Amino acid sequence: MKIITTHERTDMDALASIYAASLLHPDYQPVLPQNLNRNLRDFLALYKDELPFVSRGDLPRQRISHLLLVDAQAIASLPGMDSHTRTHIIDHHELEEPLAERVTFEGEPLGATATLLIEKIRRAAKPHLGRDAAAAIGRVGATLLLMGIYEDTGSLSYVSTTARDVQAAAWALEQGADLALAIEFLHHPLSNGQRDALSRLAAGSTIYTIRGRSVCIAEILLDEYVDELSTLAHQLMDMYEPEACFMLAQHERNVQIIARSTTNAIDVAALLRNFGGGGHTKASAALVRHTTVADVRARLLAALEEQVEPPVLVREIMSTSVHTMSLDMSVGDAARLMRRYGHEGFPVVEGERLVGILTRRDIDRALHHGLDDMPVRRFLHTGPFHVLPNDPVDQVQREMIEHDLGQVPVVEDGRFVGIVTRTDLIKLWALVPGESRAKEIRLLLEDALPQPLMELLLVARDVANDLGYSLYIVGGLVRDLLVGAPNLDLDLVVEGDAIRLARKLASQIGGRVRSHSRFGTAKVIFEGERPGGSVMPSAGLPPSLDFVTARTEFYERPTVLPQVERSSIKQDLYRRDFTINTMAICLDRDRFGELLDYYGGERDLREGCIRVLHNLSFVEDPTRILRAVRFEQRLGFVIEPRTDELIDEALELLNHVTGERLRHELYLLLSEAEPERILERLDRRGALSQVDPHLRYSGEMSELFVRLRQRF
Repeated sequence: MKIITTHERTDMDALASIYAASLLHPDYQPVLPQNLNRNLRDFLALYKDELPFVSRGDLPRQRISHLLLVDAQAIASLPGMDSHTRTHIIDHHELEEPLAERVTFEGEPLGATATLLIEKIRRAAKPHLGRDAAAAIGRVGATLLLMGIYEDTGSLSYVSTTARDVQAAAWALEQGADLALAIEFLHHPLSNGQRDALSRLAAGSTIYTIRGRSVCIAEILLDEYVDELSTLAHQLMDMYEPEACFMLAQHERNVQIIARSTTNAIDVAALLRNFGGGGHTKASAALVRHTTVADVRARLLAALEEQVEPPVLVREIMSTSVHTMSLDMSVGDAARLMRRYGHEGFPVVEGERLVGILTRRDIDRALHHGLDDMPVRRFLHTGPFHVLPNDPVDQVQREMIEHDLGQVPVVEDGRFVGIVTRTDLIKLWALVPGESRAKEIRLLLEDALPQPLMELLLVARDVANDLGYSLYIVGGLVRDLLVGAPNLDLDLVVEGDAIRLARKLASQIGGRVRSHSRFGTAKVIFEGERPGGSVMPSAGLPPSLDFVTARTEFYERPTVLPQVERSSIKQDLYRRDFTINTMAICLDRDRFGELLDYYGGERDLREGCIRVLHNLSFVEDPTRILRAVRFEQRLGFVIEPRTDELIDEALELLNHVTGERLRHELYLLLSEAEPERILERLDRRGALSQVDPHLRYSGEMSELFVRLRQRF
């Protein structure tokens, strides 16, 4: 039996995702969880006969061979599941935990999981792909899909909403979704219990300013369970307008934490991982057992102080070389000064003391009344309105709105020191976080790679993009580029058919292709003259260029080579050994220089630590033990504690690895600048004796390596 299901306390997006997945997989049973949110229960009471859902109790007593889990990542145990059940997860959050055996994942940060599945339905609706899943959607089904997107995106208003969510919602409307019906079930009135809880939460709310960010912590002691308590978080956000809100609900000896954020600077998922919670950057939750609200509050405040990113400060964007006016300057002179410099306003000072602001609007009115010779002191805005250099820039925005000004003075210790204008704010808001970084990465690449090689990569990129593929540099070159020690060891991954790309490239610029279809790899070997129409010169090209199809790996048993399947770049990076090797640089025309870092590789580079991606990493491939120590010694890093423990637990598996694979790793080890340091470390860890009981390292060998380097 194959089933589709989701998390308990099911919301609209989860229900819509089950429905959408059932259209794509008609051989799967769409199973309703036992606990549904109140608006879902009311919706299904009216429309369940028009939808394909089955309850858990109606399932036949059969083994579950395949489970499709949507809008969730925690796999609950269901009757009929066993260790051989294959599970596939589809979610709109980043992968939170390493995947267990027989579990696969697809997803990316979007407003709703329903968006991902609607996109799949739209692709399946193309005639050349066969069955038209869209044709099976009626008015009720389309409305459910729309409600799924609307509920998780706040009707497309939450900051997590993407253009793809908007497109998916538009498509649902095109399929006949009833907007009035959707609104009826999305805007459900609060229950009596919820209204009482909201009143008590509001009374128990405190607004903190933490590293310049406003944070609301609302506390409540519950005598009994309140259904859908999480829906009150947005009510509190609307009430107090903080940048993040944390609801702490004590019930008996447990505290439930519900968190919401409106800014990337407060990552509530990262914060609640301190409490064993999960979720995504803007919405997360945790349950802390055997504790009190006071204890959780203290821990939360400490975590916020450590993890909240400070805001941009006024001093970072203010202008300090500012034209000013004196109190006795005439209106006519002030007008000429404004025309000369094109400013909409000027600060007026007396010595170093700010007196007020004079705007172009004030000057124009004075001129209209023929008051050219009057001193400007008669027309000033005298405040109080100013900001301090260490205020967050949001304070500037509030001052502008409250006083209807296009510029706000900056004062420090009573002295006028600068000004912030609307233009300064617009420039700040216009900065897309990834764009300046992409430019930096592009410059690093261009500096590190020889020009002929860089040109060759761009030609390969164009060929890939023309085929509809994406091309990435991954692994070691990216790592070494970021630590300032680039190499020319190119590892190119294609989201698409690497062999087809290689053949197309070879036909365009010359060369022959050697490929391995089982692993989706191809090598373009450049030799002889370029063909007459080639866009590449012969001089300066590398002897070859290797392409690999993005793939995922499955280990049938420890120590053996994995089975591979074609996949996405994200899954390809997940199969790699250590976080510092999981980064990629996109070469695509519209994303050139974008750094992909799904697993914290750049963070670990900064912190100088070697970290595996999952707990079975060394069990699946014990040669990673040798690699961990090799990178540790080469980079001067430290193997982080959990990875260190996993190495100790897997050491004995080294003697099960084939001689060929060990020989390859030892060859790489001996090719390092100072292999004796790696060998000594491996010997101290007991790894060499696991490779071979007679393999030992001694101090004399260290001296021998030094003498060999001096001689050769």
